[in-house]
Amino acid sequence: MTAPEPTPSDKIVTRPGDGSAVRAINAALVTGAAAAVAGGTAVVLSLGTMGGVILVALAAGAAAAIANHLCARRLRSDAGFVIGGLQSLPLDQKVQEVQGADGGDLRQAFESAAAGVTRLAEQESLMRAVADSAHGVEALFDLEGRLLWVNPSVERLTGYSPAECLAAEDLVTLLVHANDQRYVRTQAKAAASGGEGVDQELRLRNRAGGSTWVLCHWRPFCSGEGRQEGVRLSLVAIQARKEAEYRFLETVAELRRAQALSEHYLARSADERQRMSALLNVIRLGILFMDRDHRVQYYNQALSQIWGYEEDENLLGVRDVVLQSRIVRLIRQPEVYLEHVRRVVAEAQVSEPFEIEFVDGRIITDKSTVVEGADGHGAIGRVWIYEDVTEARETSRKLVELAERDPLTNLYNRRRFHEEVERVLADATRRGDEVGLVVLDLDGFKPINDRYGHQAGDEVLVTLARELGRIVRRNEMFFRLGGDEFAILASDASEAALSELAKRVVDKTAALSFRFADDDDPVGVTASLGLALYPRHARDGERLMAAADAAMYRAKVVGRNRWAMADGSSMSRVAGG
Repeated sequence: MTAPEPTPSDKIVTRPGDGSAVRAINAALVTGAAAAVAGGTAVVLSLGTMGGVILVALAAGAAAAIANHLCARRLRSDAGFVIGGLQSLPLDQKVQEVQGADGGDLRQAFESAAAGVTRLAEQESLMRAVADSAHGVEALFDLEGRLLWVNPSVERLTGYSPAECLAAEDLVTLLVHANDQRYVRTQAKAAASGGEGVDQELRLRNRAGGSTWVLCHWRPFCSGEGRQEGVRLSLVAIQARKEAEYRFLETVAELRRAQALSEHYLARSADERQRMSALLNVIRLGILFMDRDHRVQYYNQALSQIWGYEEDENLLGVRDVVLQSRIVRLIRQPEVYLEHVRRVVAEAQVSEPFEIEFVDGRIITDKSTVVEGADGHGAIGRVWIYEDVTEARETSRKLVELAERDPLTNLYNRRRFHEEVERVLADATRRGDEVGLVVLDLDGFKPINDRYGHQAGDEVLVTLARELGRIVRRNEMFFRLGGDEFAILASDASEAALSELAKRVVDKTAALSFRFADDDDPVGVTASLGLALYPRHARDGERLMAAADAAMYRAKVVGRNRWAMADGSSMSRVAGG
């Protein structure tokens, strides 16, 4: 005999993600129990002791029908809990006992099983919520290495969502740094084989192209029967710790380099101390060691030279306040230097390089740190290292000049011109002033170059730069833009002042005379100038330059040796030189 098929009203429909699955199990348990009792009355009375077996079969069929309607794999597993509970009922009970006056025992068993399923579903929901909200990354893989589940923290760490990770063909290639992929695969394979993984540090790649250090641990996970079902992966971000370790190592390395010689030799015998003294006397760094009582315990010859002490003067045992009283007269800002010393002495870490400007123009940097005793009983004093960087600063200044000055005329070049235009216009905008620009081009320069050669042309340019430089005033800057093209930038200039400047330039240029051969007549050049004012003719540097250039070409067209003022109506006013 078989149990009757359930009617349409007995069927249960559930959707993943809502609470209907758990309610469906409770309702189906009660409905299945009632069907088993009512249907069994007409069928199994004549079967005697076999009634218990058929009753269990009917109830199991009802539970199986419930499981077929569940969408979630976990709830199907929970339905198995119900079947197991039903199968634990005694099989030798009489059907008449089942149909007793109250029939409460069977109903109570069903309700207990349903309550168990409900608790399991609630526990599953709670554990999933805990896993999804965990700050670290948690993931499950099957034994073949396929990703089964990963919590949302993976997106915070890598930029890839859980859905993208699940869809990836090779998650290791997608997320793991190339140098760490081989080790990751080895650990995952070991965990899939049942081995307990070890903590490993590796780098995860993120969507933006960067990488993050994480602490990784693989471990197998098993079913309730102890059978391994897959591998669990836990990841914790340790980027801040790694960066701190790198910074610490760099600091330690720098400190050791600075202290290696002094700490090594100070802990040696008298002979080693003498060798150290000889060594330190030949280097260019000034070294001063002060003991815990703030008295000089060691200094080298370079220190005496830097601070102006006589070679035979003995500083051993001299207190720091005495040294400071003697050297403040050499420093431009003694109060700033003394405050720097007080601040450094109050701290235990290595000081940053500090520049000391001497009245004779020298620039000295100092750096200091505490020296720990070799016996580990605390600091034994402080070492100061002084370096004369005057030559280095001068070299740096010359390099800057080469980058922004014309090597032939020593005028500022086009690069510096553009920088100054932006700066001066910004200042004028804040103050509401006008800025004047004069662009000049030499007339008759090319014939000199062609007839007498480039050396003669260079002489013209150098002489012009020198002579015009004498008439340029304090608020005006003179530039060579290239070839025979020059510019003068005048801050806080009016139209009248700019025209007066142009007249001086035209007159001075026309007055120059050159003789390149004894049998030739003197030759000269003139200048055509274009004038423009900010913000009257243009509101930015590029347009201001264009307006002045256009005015300069109009001056050339009219007859050269003159200047022209830019005009917003495209008209020009020309004045003779």
